[in-house]
Amino acid sequence: MSEPINPQNIVNDDVNAAEEKNVEETVVAPANDELLTEAPEELISDEAETAETEQLTKPEIINQLILLVDEPVEEVSKNKVDALKQAFYKQKRTETEAAKRAFVEAGGSEETFQPEPDPLEERLKELLSAFREKKASLVAEIDRIKEENLVKKKAIIEKIKELIESQEDFQKIRDEFHKLQQQWKEIKQVPQVAINDLWKDYQHYSEKFYDLLKINNEMRDYDFKKNLELKQNLCDNVEKLEQEKDVVSAFRQLQNLHQEWREIGPVAKELREDIWARFKKASTIINKKHQDHFESLRLLEQRNMEEKTALCEAMEAIDCSKLTSFKDWDEANKQVLDLQEKWKTIGFAPKKNNVKLFERFRAACDQFFSTKSAFYKSVKELRDVNLEKKRTLCEKAEALKESQDWKAATDKLIALQKEWKTIGQVPRKHADTIWNRFISACDYFFEKKNTHFSSQKNEETENLNLKKAVIEKLKTLDEKLTGSAAVSKIREFIAEFNQIGHVPFRDKDKIYKEFRTIVDQHFDRLKVDESDRRLQSFKSSLSEFADESGKSKGKLLNEREKLMRAYERLKNDVQTYENNIGFLSVSSKGGSGLVKEMQHKIDSLKEEVALIVKKIEAIDDNLENNKG
Repeated sequence: MSEPINPQNIVNDDVNAAEEKNVEETVVAPANDELLTEAPEELISDEAETAETEQLTKPEIINQLILLVDEPVEEVSKNKVDALKQAFYKQKRTETEAAKRAFVEAGGSEETFQPEPDPLEERLKELLSAFREKKASLVAEIDRIKEENLVKKKAIIEKIKELIESQEDFQKIRDEFHKLQQQWKEIKQVPQVAINDLWKDYQHYSEKFYDLLKINNEMRDYDFKKNLELKQNLCDNVEKLEQEKDVVSAFRQLQNLHQEWREIGPVAKELREDIWARFKKASTIINKKHQDHFESLRLLEQRNMEEKTALCEAMEAIDCSKLTSFKDWDEANKQVLDLQEKWKTIGFAPKKNNVKLFERFRAACDQFFSTKSAFYKSVKELRDVNLEKKRTLCEKAEALKESQDWKAATDKLIALQKEWKTIGQVPRKHADTIWNRFISACDYFFEKKNTHFSSQKNEETENLNLKKAVIEKLKTLDEKLTGSAAVSKIREFIAEFNQIGHVPFRDKDKIYKEFRTIVDQHFDRLKVDESDRRLQSFKSSLSEFADESGKSKGKLLNEREKLMRAYERLKNDVQTYENNIGFLSVSSKGGSGLVKEMQHKIDSLKEEVALIVKKIEAIDDNLENNKG
């Protein structure tokens, strides 16, 4: 795990410049740090960490925290812990808001709402407290080690002082000095306030050591050459960092390289300025990239704030007072969902504005959905009224079903059926029951009327012969006719077949099946559109309802009602698929194929809706033609 950035590891130009001066010159204490600066923590938005943790459930967040608390604290990212905490409370807020809405929708008052205690929240607080305690212990331990290191480094300086005054053998003194240098390098962090003075003393006595002992030029040149090679290597490494794509990683690596630079001794006087200028130039490039990176983050967050503000304004601009129908609310609801999806795609705004913007946007959304809920509640009340009206019609139909006055009862039932059509929807759970009750009374009457008029058998037999004749015409149709001419001729036969009245019941299915088989064979040969064929088949089936008993009208109305329900259901399915297709990103893995599949489904549903509309129109035409 990389060592965290610490100001005491930061090298400043004045110290390095002083290091490269002649050993006889005085080291100047650093005034500022031109090369390395800490990145403001508030500018670092760990969006990747946040995106990952937002996918976790609350129990999964707790499990992750348990694992993190058990790990060595120095290996745990505080950003990771903070991201898990934020994700937990984000889910908790969402659950609380959902519970509040459910409480209010159930009739409760928003002021009296009290969220249920969350055991997982208590566990979360325990884990966060444990993590903070471990973190505090680590910081205390680091401070203790820094103080120990300070004592050790001061002791090394004192030993160097002693070496300067020593009269021992030169080689022995030199070896001892190098050991002290190595010990100095091995001792790492010290308290921040002691860094500059400690380094100044160490550099001063180190250089004084070289001067006082009067190391011969050959030995001095050897050390200078070795130090030059080490510093040239550091320059190469810093220059390679220019190719590093991760500017934050490059910045951290640069700090380590500066620390190494500080630990290397001086080079020949004539090379000091050049080697330092090269190192400083490469370092400046990395620092500039680092500064530009966080400036771009700052600009991005500002742009995100502007985009989120625009979304808040768009939500607040929705005038719910003008939404007076289901269609209006559906369109507005789609608009709100689109705005919410756009919100999710926008990153963080500046820290001081981010929460306020979210609360503003959430308040506008909550207001919209609250108003929508009130509208749907009023619609529910209207549907309850419609249910009572339809129950009244059922009672009237049931009072007529035993009537023997066929004409009067038929007219009254047809009038009830028309009135039924003028009444709006009822609650879905009662729709089928109330409809079956009404249509059963109508069917009961018309079946009795049909039995009464069963004397029309001879006419049905004649109709059977006429339909057989049409089938024979179809069988002998000239197959040399062109496609359009043949289709036109076939439709003439279909119309002729449909205009012929009822046939005996025992022959109905057989003659119709034979007729459809011949027609389908011709349509297959001529490649007639499947939808058109289904419509023609439906129109043919309508002819089976056409009689004067009154029963057929009840069946037609029943069929029409079923088609209307299918129409509404399919239309809702189309709308749902069209809404869902907007949520998919074609750029995501597999997104393009799924979008194509959903678009194909939408096209199929629309074709089915169009066919149902034509069927309803055919029923309406049939009812109009048989009126009276």
